Amino acid sequence: MATTDADRYDRVAIALHWLVAALVIINLVLGLFHESLFDARQVIPLHKSIGMTVLLLSIARVVWRLGHRAPALPAQMPGWEKASAHATHLALYGLILLLPLTGWMMSSNPERPRPVGWFGLFDFPVLPINEALAGFGHEAHEILGFAMLALVVLHIAAALRHQFILRDRVLSRMAR
Repeated sequence: MATTDADRYDRVAIALHWLVAALVIINLVLGLFHESLFDARQVIPLHKSIGMTVLLLSIARVVWRLGHRAPALPAQMPGWEKASAHATHLALYGLILLLPLTGWMMSSNPERPRPVGWFGLFDFPVLPINEALAGFGHEAHEILGFAMLALVVLHIAAALRHQFILRDRVLSRMAR
């Protein structure tokens, strides 16, 4: 059974998906291992730049998605699986927005502001927040990072299950 254009995401959605996915995976590695495998002084500015890029691309992705419907899931897919897929996607969208925002909050601590630069070209403004909110951002960023890791693994595992076990062409909807 061939996948038609109506069964696929459009080129913009596909490009944004794979670009954000690659940046999220890179940032998970940098964030999780910035102290053990890398020199944090060099990696954290890159981590912040990638995070802000993810935020901007994710806003673009949400705006695009609001104007472009996702292709329908296969009719034979059980209801629980469709609901799970929708919930996972909603959580992923939330995390790709919240993780950069909480990182920005953390860096905006008025007691020790650390600029959020963008690849050395410019700095984003420090958010006008108090120390308690910055502390919340720090804790939330860490917890949400682990949640993102879990959801990324789940998302990849589900895509591979559809491709190699169910062979239902769900993965081909996001490939060109």
